Amino acid sequence: MNTLSSLLTESADGRLGVLMSALSGMAAALAVALAMTVYFRLSYRSWRDVVRHGLATLAALALLAFAAYDMRHAALAYLGLNPSKPAVEFEIRMPRETLTAVTDSQIELHTDRNQTLALVDGVRELGDGRSVLRGAVALNHRTADRVLVVNLPGKGTFEFRLRLPAEPHRSEQFGPWHLADRIASPATGSVAPQDAYTIRYRVL
Repeated sequence: MNTLSSLLTESADGRLGVLMSALSGMAAALAVALAMTVYFRLSYRSWRDVVRHGLATLAALALLAFAAYDMRHAALAYLGLNPSKPAVEFEIRMPRETLTAVTDSQIELHTDRNQTLALVDGVRELGDGRSVLRGAVALNHRTADRVLVVNLPGKGTFEFRLRLPAEPHRSEQFGPWHLADRIASPATGSVAPQDAYTIRYRVL
C-alpha cells in the first residue's frame, strides 16, 4: 500500500509540474502577443517608444524561451529522463584472485526505472594482493535508487549502492571508499569477507 501511495504521489507531483510549466508557457506566449499587438498598433512612435517597446518585446521573448525550457525540463523529469546524461566513473577494489576472470565479468547499474550495462575500462594492480576494477556507466534517469551490480562468474555477485542524489553534481575527485552492500556467494566455492570489497566513484 505504501508503494502504491508513493507511486501515485510521484505521478501527481509530476503532472502538477508539467501543468504549471504549461501554464507559465501560455502566460509567456500571451505576454509576447500583447507586446507585439501594442507595438504594431501604435499610430505614433518616437525613438523612445521604439526603444521601450523593443526592450519589452525582448523581455517577453526571453520569458517565452525560459518557459519553453522549463516545460521541457519538467516533462523530462516527469518521464524520468535526464537530458544531460551524466556518467559515474567507478573503481572497485577487491582481492586479486577474484578478478582472474575479468573478461567474463558483467557490471550493471540497476535503478527503479531501468538497467544499464556498464563499460569495463580495465584492471589495475595495487601490489598488496588487491586489484582495482575500473569502469563507467551512464546515468540515464533521475532517481536516487541506484545499485551497481558486479557479476563475476564463479566468484559471486557484488552489489554496491551508489550514494548519490537524483540529480548529482559533477565532481573532479573520487569520493571515499564504501563497503559492498551485499555479496551473494556462488553455488560452489567461497568469497572473501565483505570488507575486502570496496568502491569509490565520481560523477562525470
